[in-house]
Amino acid sequence: MASAAPHPAPPSRGEREQSSDRRNFWLLAFFAILILSVGIGLRDPWPSDEPRYTLAAKQMVESGDWLFPHRGVELYADKPPMLMWLEAASFEVVRSWRVAFILPSILAALGTLWCIYDLGQRLWNPRVGRYAALGALMCIQFVFQAKRAQIDPLVVFFITAANWGLLRHLLCGPDWRLYWFGCFCAGLGVITKGVGFLAVLMLLPYVWAVLRRWDGIAAIDNGKWWRWLLGLVFLLLAIDLWLIPMLLAARAHASDPVYAAYVHNILFKQTAHRYANAWHHIHGPFFYLPLMVYNWLPLSLTYPGTLPRWWQALKAKDARILLPLGWIVLVFLFFSASGGKRDVYILPIVPMLALITAPYLDEMLAKRWLRWLGAIFLLLIGSCMLGLGIYALATHPAFATKLAYDRGFEGPADSLWWMCIVIGAAQWLALAIFRLRRVHCAVAGGMFALWMVWGLWGYPLLNDSSSSVGLMDRVAAHVGPHDDIGLVDWKEQNMLMLDRHATDFGFSTPTSQQFMLGVQWQAAAPATRWLFVQEPAMGQCVDRSKAIDVGHANRRDWWLFKADAVIPNCIPKNSDEAPEPEDAAS
Repeated sequence: MASAAPHPAPPSRGEREQSSDRRNFWLLAFFAILILSVGIGLRDPWPSDEPRYTLAAKQMVESGDWLFPHRGVELYADKPPMLMWLEAASFEVVRSWRVAFILPSILAALGTLWCIYDLGQRLWNPRVGRYAALGALMCIQFVFQAKRAQIDPLVVFFITAANWGLLRHLLCGPDWRLYWFGCFCAGLGVITKGVGFLAVLMLLPYVWAVLRRWDGIAAIDNGKWWRWLLGLVFLLLAIDLWLIPMLLAARAHASDPVYAAYVHNILFKQTAHRYANAWHHIHGPFFYLPLMVYNWLPLSLTYPGTLPRWWQALKAKDARILLPLGWIVLVFLFFSASGGKRDVYILPIVPMLALITAPYLDEMLAKRWLRWLGAIFLLLIGSCMLGLGIYALATHPAFATKLAYDRGFEGPADSLWWMCIVIGAAQWLALAIFRLRRVHCAVAGGMFALWMVWGLWGYPLLNDSSSSVGLMDRVAAHVGPHDDIGLVDWKEQNMLMLDRHATDFGFSTPTSQQFMLGVQWQAAAPATRWLFVQEPAMGQCVDRSKAIDVGHANRRDWWLFKADAVIPNCIPKNSDEAPEPEDAAS
């Protein structure tokens, strides 16, 4: 008689924990992808920065010149081309600018979350890794920027990837390949926004920890000192991937002073000069302190608990806390020392902040003070959004009308206020479902509802006015299919959203000069050439009765006219104004 087949052994506790960790990781990944990507394809680039970079990427694809970004006929030298390269490459893959322009930011944010998840699980355990990723994902500014096609999500990723490589080597190593990889990523950060080198500041608290014999430092043989110097080689190698071809191409155009000006601008004016002698966004030395509280909500709610715990970890000589925390302090001091400050400059701090907060979250979530702070946070957001929506629907206040006019919003105004009501009600509902005992789940649910409503409702509702697609559709409706359009005193979204090729006469060129060049261009074929002009640029040189008022958008009035509306020999003297600084709202 055949013996019965033996029953398989039940999984061990370790196998069950590994299976649970894998399942929780993929649930986290799904949650992150959903929050970051919701609404993709439902909007076009919005000012101020998004149309600028997407226009440069679009011109790269159309012209084949990927080395020198353009804004119309001018070279665009305010930022290195990394983001524009990635947007153009994304378009070559997906063939849709509505998807391609935002894809690099979403992928960069996902990469950032993976880096801190991996560090958390290696330095502590998988639960800490999940908490680290969720901490960043719950940070309002981190997600808001990740859903914008700006340079900041990309530079945050390269800096975090560099920190990942360095910390893997310094705390989990030695692993010289990861150290060199981290330095290479820092170089990629430099050709993204210039400040990527900040990642290597991680070496300063490391040196301190080695000299003071802190716990947790990897046993690295420093006898072969040249391996440390190879990090500089890899950093410079990444920079040279762009710098050397750019300099060689500029030298090939030595007869054109425009290229020499481009090199000087991007290598000197937009880097050291901009840091040491900032000419806009001037703020005091304590500008960032309040921003680190309300911009980083709800992650910043943990400060009362993490600050004393960090201090205890430092007294215990825990290098896992010292290195990221020391780096955070150095980056904060670096940006605080410059007169020019914007809230996004310190965004690279968030991933490391989430990483060193995560080990203490379990303990803090068991405390009533943090649960009460989470509940108050949801109640405040919910109350403010509900109050604003109900008040606007009931009274139709003047500020709401002015806001809609300034932004050129022509959709149903009530939809905006209903959207606020839904967001506010979702915060209250999340708190009612999970209550105080599981308030961390309520916070996650409230943030999830916020981004879902914003992506699926806010994007399509506001897109026509925010992107200028509605304005440029009206322009196209007034001109013939074979007519030409010239742009004077224009913004990037105007050229980007137009349904045909447009002629421009410079972007930073004085507007009176743009106007005169446009009039000359128009006079060469008056029957088929139109000028699209911002109203101040026209001065008294255009007969408004013969021009077409195409509307108010992005806080500006726009006109369209043919040659018969131009007053001969008139120069709009009142239109010469300094171009708006980079990163200004438009």
